[in-house]
Amino acid sequence: MNDTSTVERAASDSTTRPNDSADDNFPEDGSERTKSENRPGRARLPLFCTLFGAGLLVSVICGVALGPTGIPFGKTVELLYQALRGGVVPAEDSGLYYIIWDVRLPRVLLAAVVGAGLSTVGVATQAMVRNALADPFVLGISSGASVGASAVALYGILGALGLYALSTAAFLGALGATALVYLIARTADGLTPLRLILTGTAMSYGFSAVTTLLIFQSPNGNAAKSVMFWLLGSLGGVTWRSLPVAAVVVCCGIGYLLLSGNRLNALAMGDETATTLGVDPAKFRRELFVLAAAVTGVLVAVSGAVGFVGLMLPHLVRLLVGADHRRVLPLAPLAGAVFLVWTDVLARTVAAPEQLPLGVITAAIGVPCFLLLLRRRGATLGGR
Repeated sequence: MNDTSTVERAASDSTTRPNDSADDNFPEDGSERTKSENRPGRARLPLFCTLFGAGLLVSVICGVALGPTGIPFGKTVELLYQALRGGVVPAEDSGLYYIIWDVRLPRVLLAAVVGAGLSTVGVATQAMVRNALADPFVLGISSGASVGASAVALYGILGALGLYALSTAAFLGALGATALVYLIARTADGLTPLRLILTGTAMSYGFSAVTTLLIFQSPNGNAAKSVMFWLLGSLGGVTWRSLPVAAVVVCCGIGYLLLSGNRLNALAMGDETATTLGVDPAKFRRELFVLAAAVTGVLVAVSGAVGFVGLMLPHLVRLLVGADHRRVLPLAPLAGAVFLVWTDVLARTVAAPEQLPLGVITAAIGVPCFLLLLRRRGATLGGR
C-alpha cells in the first residue's frame, strides 16, 4: 500500500438515453436533424477537446511533480525532457530522476489510461443497456476479477507467475464472470437490456460474496488488508510493464466506439428504432458486451476496482456537448483521464505518506457531483 511513497523517500536522500431536450434529440436516421439544433454541441466540441487535451498534459506534469516527495515543476519538466530526448542527467539529480521516470510517470500515465478507458466504456454500457445508472462494473466483470485477485493474494494461486499472478488471475476472473453472465442472460432473442443488467447485478453480488468469504477465511491478516485496499482501486507498485497492454486495449476500444457513434445513437433510442435504421441490436449489443468485458477486465487487472468513473463522467460530458455519441465519445476519454490523474494525486498526497484507495476519492467526489447532476438533469435521470 505504501510502496510508492517508501521508494520515493528512499530515492530522494479517471448511457443514458439521449435526453429529451430539443437540441439533443436524434432524428430517426441517426444524422443531424438541422444545423441550428446541432450547432451548439458541435461548436463546443473542438473547444472542449482542446481544453481537456491541454489539461491532460498539464495534469500529467503536475501528477509527476506532486507527491510525498515534492519536486519543483521546473525540475520536473527539465528531467522529463532529458529523459525523452535521451540526454544526460547530472549525478545530483539521479534520485529525483528515478522518482520521476521509474516511479511516478508510469503511474500517472496508467491513471490516465484507466480513467479514459472506464469513462469511454461507461458511455457504451449506458447505451447498451439504456440505463442512466449503468457503468462498466454493472455487468459483474469487476466482481469476477476481484475473486481471481483475492485468490492469488490470499492463497498464493498461480504463484508460479510471480509478479504477473495478480493481474493474470484478475483478468481470468473477469473473463469467467463475463462468460457466466452472458450464458445466463442470453435468450433466443439475444441479449436484452433489462435481462443483461439484472443478471450482471445479481452475479456481481454473488462474486462479491465469494470474495468476502475468501477474505474472511484467510489466515493472513496483512494479505486480507492488501486485498481490501486493492478492491477499492490502487495504482501502487505500478511499473512500465503494467502500461503497454492496458494502453493498447483501451485505444482499440476507443477507436471501435468512435467508429460506432451512429449505431450507438440508434441503439440508445430503442431496439425497434435501431432495427428500422439498419442496426441489428442483438448483434451490436453482443459486440459492446465483449468490448466492455475486455476493456474492464484489463483495467481492473492493473488498477483494481475503481468506481464512479464510468458512471459519472459520461453524464458530465453530456452536459458539455449534448447526448450525441459522435460528440460524447471524443471528449469522454480526455475527461476521464484528467479526472483519474488528479484522483491519484489526491490519493497520494491527502494522507501522505500513507496512500488512500482510489475508490475512496472517486466516491467522495462522485457522490455530491452526481447528486447535483440529478437535480440539474432530473427529467433525463428519472424525474418529471
